[in-house]
Amino acid sequence: MNAALETRGLTRHFGGFTAVDDVSFSLPAGARQALIGPNGAGKTTLVNLLSGALPASAGQVVLGGEDVSALPMHLRVQRGLVRTFQISQLFAELSPLESVTLAVLQRAGRGAVWWRPLRRHRAEQDEAAALLARLRFSDAEATARTDLLPYGKRRMLEIALALALKPRVLLLDEPAAGVPPGESREVLDTVAALPRDVAILLIEHDMDLVFRFAERITVLALGAVLAEGTPAGIQRHPAVREAYLGEMAHAPAA
Repeated sequence: MNAALETRGLTRHFGGFTAVDDVSFSLPAGARQALIGPNGAGKTTLVNLLSGALPASAGQVVLGGEDVSALPMHLRVQRGLVRTFQISQLFAELSPLESVTLAVLQRAGRGAVWWRPLRRHRAEQDEAAALLARLRFSDAEATARTDLLPYGKRRMLEIALALALKPRVLLLDEPAAGVPPGESREVLDTVAALPRDVAILLIEHDMDLVFRFAERITVLALGAVLAEGTPAGIQRHPAVREAYLGEMAHAPAA
């Protein structure tokens, strides 16, 4: 059975600097996997290579058995590889229901009809409402202006927009960044409970969230894979503990 996503010798050079160095890893179908590493380890660069935001210097990105290394970002999205970003990029004056409905229309190739009243798109609006309900939006939150929502809900809206595209693989780049602790736990718990037809790769620096979410962890250091395994194994791994200079000591006990 093919992995949902894998890389083979993926490398990215910036001049004489190697940001991602011969990375090979596999994300199984339905995975709940985390990508961690010290600052400067190459995590975001790797995600940019996976999503097509950056071209690789060498190596392959394989999505569901198909080599997508030469495809631009929008074609990878069409094939089911979707990502979120560290910095929120939302329509402040729209409601979550309006934004997600537009994403559903875009997925269906009908984004050009965005100017028509949304009530003219009942099926798409119903799909958007169901998705928001699954992500624990109340009716009031779903119909409020986005800029009036708590920050945790805005981060959750980014995930809803990604899910509206019906991904097979979802790359979450620090989805809890800037979110208060109580809200960040809700974000990750909700994501972890999504249907297993979506494989999730979480890029995160908060070890409490990583160990709460991940069933498997890949560790980057200096652009290369340092270790990979279960949370318990990673927590005990001496090279990982050394790379983090004590940060792993704050991870929850296995």
